[in-house]
Amino acid sequence: PRRGSRGPRELVLAPVTAAARRRLSPSDGRTVEVFTSMPVEEVPAGITVTANRFEWTRATFGPPRIAAGADMVGTSLVETGVVDADQYLEAVTALARTHGATRYFAHRREDVDKLHRLHTVTGLEIVRPDLPLEVIARRGPIGRTVLSFPSTVVHTLPLALAGTGVRVAVCDIAPEWLKETASPRAQGFLSGVTGTARDIHRLPRLPSPA
Repeated sequence: PRRGSRGPRELVLAPVTAAARRRLSPSDGRTVEVFTSMPVEEVPAGITVTANRFEWTRATFGPPRIAAGADMVGTSLVETGVVDADQYLEAVTALARTHGATRYFAHRREDVDKLHRLHTVTGLEIVRPDLPLEVIARRGPIGRTVLSFPSTVVHTLPLALAGTGVRVAVCDIAPEWLKETASPRAQGFLSGVTGTARDIHRLPRLPSPA
């Protein structure tokens, strides 16, 4: 932002963020290693990317008990102003009915009122995870199918659940679900999240509600 336009929070954090940028930037005497399970196409000079394949998680937890039916992973796309709330409710309802989902693992940013509405309409048990979802899934029980919308979990859960037989199935976000105020780049970004994921099953696009 321009000088003088930053709010109190930005001003307080400015020295910290500046120090973090310096320490996390490669230089002549320092290299930076990035440990991630996300795909990285272009790696700048001085940076090494190490793939996080969740070996420690798999060795420490599980294997999980596999339950019949499906579990669903929630998203905060409604709260962030990307997806229309009614469209999201319709999509969750259709997925739960089609795949026999019984539990909904809520994103930490999901609104309580929205979750109450989801439970009332769908009958899904709303679960607020107190640990990373990858650990929750490895500890079990976990549904034979895990349903998700585009999210980082479509990259991490297949790694954490490798060898268990659990299928991670992704429902893409239809263009008509987006709010008019959503960024023009939102659709491409969400499609890219799913398109670069490995070892997932892409679900047919849900029909729009009448």
